[in-house]
Amino acid sequence: MKFMKSIKAVATTGAMVAGFALGTTGTATASGTLVAPDADWTGGVVTCRVIQYILENEMGYEIDNIIMPSGPAVMEGIRAGDLDFACESWPSYSTTKDKYITEWGGDGSVAKLGDSGIVGTSSYFVPRYLVEGDGALAPDLKTWEDMNKYSDLFKSVETGDKGRLLGCPVAAWQCEDQKRMDALGLNYHPVELGSETAHWAEMQAAFSRKEPFIAYAWSPHWIHAALDLVEIELPAHSDELWPATGWAKDVTYNYGKPSLMTDHPKAAQLIINSNLGNVQQAGMILAVDIDGRDIDEVVEEWMEANRDVWEAWIPE
Repeated sequence: MKFMKSIKAVATTGAMVAGFALGTTGTATASGTLVAPDADWTGGVVTCRVIQYILENEMGYEIDNIIMPSGPAVMEGIRAGDLDFACESWPSYSTTKDKYITEWGGDGSVAKLGDSGIVGTSSYFVPRYLVEGDGALAPDLKTWEDMNKYSDLFKSVETGDKGRLLGCPVAAWQCEDQKRMDALGLNYHPVELGSETAHWAEMQAAFSRKEPFIAYAWSPHWIHAALDLVEIELPAHSDELWPATGWAKDVTYNYGKPSLMTDHPKAAQLIINSNLGNVQQAGMILAVDIDGRDIDEVVEEWMEANRDVWEAWIPE
């Protein structure tokens, strides 16, 4: 794979200009440069790197990668023309899609560029040893309605008289864990660790010590192969009641500037055509997060071995 130009940008919804001033091209140019953000979770990076490999190696583009928080800032970057496209947005976490994307009733200032192929689910989980088997400390912990019965089990110095919930690791994902706890009357304090890596590491450490923990997780992800986890049933998803509900099943999508369709129609069509499945992505995530391999090497290896999968995505 061609050299990836990663530009570290500290950006939030209200401070994007400073991040983009670090020397990016800003918009697609006549020389064939496109700008895309790196997601702040491994699966999202994998999805975009697969598309990027084709753009660079089969279609003659250069891609500038911006490192920035996911969430509303990415949408704003696309609307401002600083980003050309982004990959694998999860609708449950996309709080501004109804403002900007036509398919959700928005103004069309951001274009949906097809479904990514990844279908995700999110919830809270506990280790199976906590709820099943001899010596289980919380045998009746099955749904959100049972959580207060066992909140003392999860107390920590950090959370005082409330149970400790290992919540979404990144604020920009807008999981609304605290609002969910408050709305459902649950005596828990969500803790945010700041990165996906720290989140999984804490879960693995607690699991190895057979300690009680309750934590946010999503699928597809290697954590479910590494740890034997049991999902806590949350209230069925409702847009009207959110966040006092669980997450919806997420048919994830790619998105970008509407002008990409006219300025770079073949690149846009490639993104629309791309379709990386859960199983395909999960193998690459495992190689990166567990085996410690370089993400670009992993993607390149997969691309070389699976040309029959992705070659059909390239528009004529």
